[in-house]
Amino acid sequence: MANVIIFDICLMLILPCVESCFIPTSLLVLVPQTIPAGYEITKVEFAGCDTKSLHFTVNDPSFSVSSNGAVVAARPVTVATRGQTFSVWAQDNSGPESEMEVHLIHNTMQERENTGKGLLKRSKRRWSPPPINILENDKGPYPRQMETIVSNSAVKYKHVFYNISGPGYNKDPVGVFTMDHNTGMLFVHKAVDREAFPSFTLVTRVFDQSTGVETDLPLNFQIVVDDVNDNKPEFKDTMQFTVAERCQTGTVVGKVEATDRDQEGTQHVKIRYSLLSELALFSIHPQTGVISTITNTLDREVKDTHMVIVQIRDMDGAPNGLFSTGTATIRLTDINDNPPTFTKTSYKVSVKENEAEKLVLRIPVEDKDLINTSNWRSKFVITKGNENGNFRIESDPITNEGLLYISKPLNYEARKIIKLEITAQNEAELIGTTAQWLHVPVDVTVDDVDEGPEFTAPTIHFYVKENVPNGTLIGRYTAVDPETKSSDGIKYYKIIDQGSWINVDRNTGELRVANTIDRESKFVQDGLYNITMKAVDASSKTGTGTVIIQVEDVNDHVPILPSIDKMLVLCEKEGESGSVLVVAEDLDQIPFSSPFSFNLPEGHKGEWSVTRFNNTAATLQPIKSLPLGKYEVALEVKDVQGFGTTQTVKVRICQCTDGVCLAKPLSASLGGLALLAMLLPLALLLLLCLLLVFFCVTKTEKRALEDMGDSGGILLKSNTEAPGEEVDSSLINMPTITLGPAVKGSVKGSVLASSEWVGNKSSSTIGVPNTQESRLYKSGVVTTDTQDFYSAGQYNSQYGTQQFNGGHLLGSGMGFGYNHLVQDSAPALFHTWQTNGYYIDQKLAYLGTEEDGRYADDIIHSYGFEGVGSAAGSVGCCSDIGEENLDFLNTLGPKFKTLAGICTKT
Repeated sequence: MANVIIFDICLMLILPCVESCFIPTSLLVLVPQTIPAGYEITKVEFAGCDTKSLHFTVNDPSFSVSSNGAVVAARPVTVATRGQTFSVWAQDNSGPESEMEVHLIHNTMQERENTGKGLLKRSKRRWSPPPINILENDKGPYPRQMETIVSNSAVKYKHVFYNISGPGYNKDPVGVFTMDHNTGMLFVHKAVDREAFPSFTLVTRVFDQSTGVETDLPLNFQIVVDDVNDNKPEFKDTMQFTVAERCQTGTVVGKVEATDRDQEGTQHVKIRYSLLSELALFSIHPQTGVISTITNTLDREVKDTHMVIVQIRDMDGAPNGLFSTGTATIRLTDINDNPPTFTKTSYKVSVKENEAEKLVLRIPVEDKDLINTSNWRSKFVITKGNENGNFRIESDPITNEGLLYISKPLNYEARKIIKLEITAQNEAELIGTTAQWLHVPVDVTVDDVDEGPEFTAPTIHFYVKENVPNGTLIGRYTAVDPETKSSDGIKYYKIIDQGSWINVDRNTGELRVANTIDRESKFVQDGLYNITMKAVDASSKTGTGTVIIQVEDVNDHVPILPSIDKMLVLCEKEGESGSVLVVAEDLDQIPFSSPFSFNLPEGHKGEWSVTRFNNTAATLQPIKSLPLGKYEVALEVKDVQGFGTTQTVKVRICQCTDGVCLAKPLSASLGGLALLAMLLPLALLLLLCLLLVFFCVTKTEKRALEDMGDSGGILLKSNTEAPGEEVDSSLINMPTITLGPAVKGSVKGSVLASSEWVGNKSSSTIGVPNTQESRLYKSGVVTTDTQDFYSAGQYNSQYGTQQFNGGHLLGSGMGFGYNHLVQDSAPALFHTWQTNGYYIDQKLAYLGTEEDGRYADDIIHSYGFEGVGSAAGSVGCCSDIGEENLDFLNTLGPKFKTLAGICTKT
């Protein structure tokens, strides 16, 4: 049968590359459907085995294997249609067992062809061959024969040829396999890596050489690449582990993970783990790779990191197995196994008495545990000597030192030396050690200082009834000198007495009532009234104390009705009389307050009755049916001591809904807001009428120009829109800006434009009613011979000696003399006013003595220039200028009729 499966070729490929005892991993054997006992199935071919120690085993008792590798049927065996499989193992002393699976199949086709001939005989392998095995990374020589593929049609067709396709031939990887087209022999041409290509499936076709017709169905057959141990195991990831120091023996540290690229399920990927260092501290499980501790003495303070070398070897750790090594880093985590230790065995410190909130001592400690963790951070406890709470101790978060503070002042006279015991602990509890917390003694020496007086007690209580007479002695509160224990020379003062109820005798410390003490005052809280006192000795040192006065109640308040100013609502109900609840209050305490008594005073009309409801309230109800409306009921309320007054309760009887009086019917009269809303438009209308009347009354009327006989001239209306004519300035004398002699020049920018007295902003001539804004001045100017302001010699000129009278305008009631300016104007305005006043006074005197013709000749006129001028020339000279033709004025329009009338000679 071995000749049928042509095993020699596979054996030749396997032998050069074996590293230990090797047998094929699988074998396909064609057998009859019924195998008789003693039938030799096949013979196991092996390579690299020690023949002296080699032995075979089989897992199916129907078969046995002899020492030479022959597999024989031990009893008759019937092979099923799907075939039968069993395993054979081979092992020698050089290595582990090797397994071969034997697959038994029977060729029904062959049996059918031989039916009737009465004889079964073996023949060459025909179409549908079993998988073909090759060894990976075989070193050759190449090409090498693998197996002959024969079609059943070769019997019928004498000359056939074969063709193959698929991976390894004409697909990636190309060129691994070829086939002899005439014989069907399959060749391999180079080594194959199983990890890249574990198997190949090729398609074989057979054709008649003469006709080229395909003589059989295509055949798919598989080439399996048998694995060799050519890949060493590898670590999956970095090996970083942590474990607590001083952990128990057997504590799991971590697990090493490794992989192997060789074929799964074989010895090539069976990895064994081992440690090559730190064997006294750690161990590793050979199959799982779990690292554990084998001691409980791991100490982070001695060594915090251990570098352990791990080896992984395949072939289950056999000497010929491939291996790799790596380093596992095991870090020890900290536990609080070291208590803090003091750097000294004892401490001494001195402090002054009466000092508080002062740092007096720093206590350093050392701790071997991990810095800035709860195992290292210290906390300190004063375990002895601090019964009075004079000290407190804290921890410095940076230096880890203990900070001892005085929290309450020390008294030298009471205790001169204080012995403390301070214990250093950690935030975390001690574990994994037998050590205990350590403590250190601290001796505190109190230094004496000259102190102020001290009251006999920090606080003192007195009991006083309220409303006691002024001057009543309450008690004494004194102080003594701590050193001399004497009260001589000590004075007493009040610091706080909110109600000013107490007087303190400076020499004796006696407390007497100064003002009425009222327990119901806002200064009394829960019946207590506090006074703060100060004692001062001869050296001005002070001490303070507190007097607590317990104010005892007396019956000084009567019960009152808080709702006396409110209207109580009594709802009228059909068939029954309603009632209201009257509640009373008393500021006094029991037994000077409730229960209250409620009574109607004598002489009441018999309309109401009162009934006690509880200790502080009563119900008031009408005895008979009363009309709806408001009532005032006198009610006598007394406390338990019979102290009380008669008070008036206001009650409204009405029809109600849910305790609320129904609204009254709507009145036809209007309310105040409605009347106001109606009168307001009328008031606005009246105001508008008044404004219209005012404007009409004050409206400017055209007035005829009057030529006053004593004015010395005529009035000119100057509304021209062209520049004025040239004026001989030599005829005009005007004072200078200073108070010296007058100068000649223009009056533009003078007092005529000032709003202090002119009343407009136009260029109207003095003495003519202003036609633009103000109507304050009457026409004409009165002259006089008075010399109030200037001397006669100063203006001795062609104008004469007449001056404007005090700067007053007739009919205006307004003066512009500089006496008025000194009081109401700034100096600069006064200077301008004074300068213009000089000029006006001189000019008015001149105009009053000359003829009418002089006005148009030498008075300077101011005009608003708004263009390039008029073709008619100047109209500023409206005096006697000869026979000039003024008919053109009739063509200027109605606006210029008035001007034409003025300028036309009459």
